[in-house]
Amino acid sequence: MTLEFLEQAKLGDRRSLARMLSALENGTLHIKDALDAIGETSEPRNGQWQTLAITGAPGVGKSCLLDGLLRHWAQLGIRVAVLAVDPSSPRTGGALLGDRVRMTVVDDVELNDLIYLRSVATRKASGSVPVIVEDMTKLLLALGWQRVIIETVGAGQSEVRCAAIADRIVVVEGPARGDGIQAEKAGLLELADAVLVNKSDLPGAELHADEIRESFELGIGNKPPVLLTSAVQHTGVSQAADLLLTLASSGRSERARW
Repeated sequence: MTLEFLEQAKLGDRRSLARMLSALENGTLHIKDALDAIGETSEPRNGQWQTLAITGAPGVGKSCLLDGLLRHWAQLGIRVAVLAVDPSSPRTGGALLGDRVRMTVVDDVELNDLIYLRSVATRKASGSVPVIVEDMTKLLLALGWQRVIIETVGAGQSEVRCAAIADRIVVVEGPARGDGIQAEKAGLLELADAVLVNKSDLPGAELHADEIRESFELGIGNKPPVLLTSAVQHTGVSQAADLLLTLASSGRSERARW
């Protein structure tokens, strides 16, 4: 029955795909068995990334910004799957799984076939990215999804785990988050292949972006690009989407992975 669901998922059946991801999450399906059944998969070309982690502190607008990025990529005909990680309550064990509320692109009839959104609860996992996300990513890529985006919880200093999964890491910042020292204390900028300062329509956004650029000037190696975006006013989002699509590795996430 599992093989039948895999075949249907490869043909585009969303319900079968959801069942396969749930089977991985619940431990009733092993990723090696799934990949053996699917067969050979295509490798990325010209150094392009297949997995991208979007991380940042809670409240900086990651979900709304991702909605704009997804819409732009889908309009280019790119099939993108999203694994949106939500924290589980330490008291009840439940998770809201509410990212779909902010991502309006999944309700667009013309683009719906090119976007797949799956919410994942952290459950008992430590940090912001459950280990099972890596297996779910491999399955999605094997089933023909061209890019997989991982939106992390945004737990601050515990984001290092996403470096072990994603080819590229994008950090979303926002104004009124303190000075440049506060941004450095968060530890996220050490991992960034690119930084998006969202909510650029608010005071202090340009100053914060300049502080981040200055901090990169003091570092070693390639400096990640720093862009201003506003998900609410739709400014800078298309430019950021084009940049991220061909984003080269800065080497930062690779060092963090080691």
